[in-house]
Amino acid sequence: MEERLSNLKKFEDEVYRCMKCGFCMYFCPVYRETYQEPYVARGRNVLAMDLLEGESFDWRHLEKRYSMCLTCNRCAQFCPAKVDVATITLAARADIVQEKGLPLWKKVLYRGLINRRGLFGRVLKGASRFQRLLPRTQGKIRHLPTFLSGLGKGRQIPEIAERFLREKLPEVSSPPEGVERRMRVAYFAGCGTDYIFPEVGVKLVDFLTRQGVEVVFPKDQGCCGMPVMGSGDFALARELADRNVAIFEKLDVDYIVTACATCGSAMKEGYLTFLADTEERRRRYEEFAKRVKDFNEFVIDILKPPPEAFSTELPEGTKVTYHDPCHLVRYQKITAQPRAIIKALPGVEFVEMAEPDRCCGMGGAFNIEHYELSKQIAQRKMDAIADTRADVVVTACPGCMIQLIDQTIQRGMPQRVMHVVELLK
Repeated sequence: MEERLSNLKKFEDEVYRCMKCGFCMYFCPVYRETYQEPYVARGRNVLAMDLLEGESFDWRHLEKRYSMCLTCNRCAQFCPAKVDVATITLAARADIVQEKGLPLWKKVLYRGLINRRGLFGRVLKGASRFQRLLPRTQGKIRHLPTFLSGLGKGRQIPEIAERFLREKLPEVSSPPEGVERRMRVAYFAGCGTDYIFPEVGVKLVDFLTRQGVEVVFPKDQGCCGMPVMGSGDFALARELADRNVAIFEKLDVDYIVTACATCGSAMKEGYLTFLADTEERRRRYEEFAKRVKDFNEFVIDILKPPPEAFSTELPEGTKVTYHDPCHLVRYQKITAQPRAIIKALPGVEFVEMAEPDRCCGMGGAFNIEHYELSKQIAQRKMDAIADTRADVVVTACPGCMIQLIDQTIQRGMPQRVMHVVELLK
C-alpha cells in the first residue's frame, strides 16, 4: 500500500496533524456550495489517513474526491493546526496519476501540447482562426454557443491573441534614452499572458524600462508547470521545471519577475515542495526560487519608484476594487503591494470589497472539470464586487481574470476586469 502511495507518504506528518475538528467546513468554497463532507478538507484528510493505514480503495473514487478541491488553501489559512491541505491534495493526485495515468484530455493537452511549446503555439494559432466563428459578446470576449455546452454552457472566453507576447517583445528591452539602468531582470510571462493577455506583458516591460530596469525575455521559456503539477503529473512537471530553471539560471540578471500569481507560486514553492527529488534539483530550485518575484512585490519592495512614476489612463474618479488571487495571498503572502500600486495612482478611488481573498472559483482544471460548481462558487465573489459599485475589478493572475471576465459578463455586470499592470500608463 505504501509503495502505491509514495507521494502521500512523504507528507504523512501533515496528514496526521488534522484534528478532525471540522473548522474548515465554514471556509471551504466547495463545501459552502455542496454541503458534502467527502469534499471538504476534513473529509479528504480522513480519507488520506485511511489510505495510509491500509484501507482498501478504488482509484476512480479517489480521483473524484481529490478533484473536488480548488487548492485555494483557504481552509489552511484558518485551520487551528495549520494543516497544508493543498499539499496533501496534490500529493494524493500524484499517486492517482502514478497508478492510473492522466485522463485522456489532460494527456493530450499536457504531454502532447504544453510539453511541446512550438506545436502548442501553432495549435493555438489555428484555434485563434477558428474562434472567429464564435459569436462575440463584447470587446475581445467570445460566447460559447449551446452546441459547445460540454465546455460550459454560456461560458464567456477571452480571445486567443492574434500575436503572442513572444512575437511582440524583443529578447532584451533596455531603458529609453536618458534613463540610467538601475538593474537587470528576466521576465517570466506564463501561458495566460503569452497567449491570451499579451498586453499585460507589454505594459509590464514598458513600465519597468521607464524605471531604469533592463528586461530580458527569453523566448524559449515554457509553461511554469503548475497546471501539470496541480493535476498530479509530477514527472512531466519536473521536466518543465528543469527546462525553465536551466534557461533562467544562465542569465545574468538580478531577479526573475512574473505578473502571474500562479506561475510565481509554482516557481517559488511548488518546485521545491513536490519536484525536488534529488539534492541537485533541490539546490538548483532553491537558488532559482530566491530570484523569483511577483511584479507587485518587485515594484513596491525592491524597485521603489518615486510617486510620479505611478500614472494611469483611467478617468479621474474611477473606482477600483481588488481581488486577491489565492496563489498570491495565501501562497506568497502578498497583499499590501498590489493595493499600494492602486492607491498610488492619481485620481483613482480604491474600494475594498468584502472578503477580497475569497476564491473566485477558477482553480485551474477545476474550472473545466466542475464548471457549474465553479460558477456557483463565483457568485459570492460577484456579489461582493457588485456591492462596491466599482468601475473596475483588478487582480494579479490571468487565471482569475478569465474567471472574473466570464462571470461579470454572464451576470451583466458593468465592471471591467483588468490586471494591476494594465492600470499603469
